[in-house]
Amino acid sequence: MKNKNKQKDLEIIIVNYNSQFWLKKTLSTLQEFYLNKTKKKIDVTVVDNNSTDDSMKMVLREFKWVNPIKLQENFGFAIANNTALKTSTAKYIMLLNSDVEFTSNSNLDILLDFLDKKTKVGVITPRIEFTNKDLDPACHRGEPTIWASFTYMFGIEKIFPKTKLFAQYHQTYKNLDSIHTIDACSGAAMIIRGKLLSKIGLLDERFFMYAEDLDWCKRVREAGYLVVYNPDVKVIHHKNKSGIKSTSQQIARKTRKHFYDTMLQYYDKHYKDAYPSFIRSIIKYILVIKKGAL
Repeated sequence: MKNKNKQKDLEIIIVNYNSQFWLKKTLSTLQEFYLNKTKKKIDVTVVDNNSTDDSMKMVLREFKWVNPIKLQENFGFAIANNTALKTSTAKYIMLLNSDVEFTSNSNLDILLDFLDKKTKVGVITPRIEFTNKDLDPACHRGEPTIWASFTYMFGIEKIFPKTKLFAQYHQTYKNLDSIHTIDACSGAAMIIRGKLLSKIGLLDERFFMYAEDLDWCKRVREAGYLVVYNPDVKVIHHKNKSGIKSTSQQIARKTRKHFYDTMLQYYDKHYKDAYPSFIRSIIKYILVIKKGAL
């Protein structure tokens, strides 16, 4: 269990929901490629959203160094992470998906040392890649303004990926091989300064899943800190193994609904008062069409 009397350099929080196979890969590769090599003091916490696939039995049996937290129902990504965030005393805290794989290029010490030197950086993300080495665009995002969201949802960003005017949603006009600031990254693998929690708060629990990372990064920027993308560190994301691409069609339908519902929730929180009400009606209509097309 956590030693509250000695601050850890990093606490890694992993939320799990019926992803036993991928969680085992995450923990195994995390141990092999990072924990066994670093000299920093690390805590690893797995928060389980009431899985039914014996995920936590596997964790308790094979990864005794993990701090397990078992919830009594599936509360979603934000609440599950917040359960661990509320008690964390680590200098830095990492949110990590249960379908992320570490490799020899996944030395998190590089990111922690960067944060030590750059005190105005509040959040940092590695380069998150798919298995084919393509960038997971969710780790490199701009603020989802109405214009940015429009160009993304209607495919204009794909046509002009290097043009700043049309590629704001994923900021693909920037050099993806260099370290630079972005507006937001993905909760699949992001590190935040522990001290920021008292300034910006925890993840917003109105978001069951999706957008809580966008919202957190926005609050980090509004507090005067930077969000940085650092491709010197890479992890592999086996995307949505308990979400949209789940083999369970029931789970897949639910997560598709959450994705589009969350987009409207984000608009309501940050943009609703800045625009006439008919703008929201148009956005809602588009999202209903998008949900039906999936």
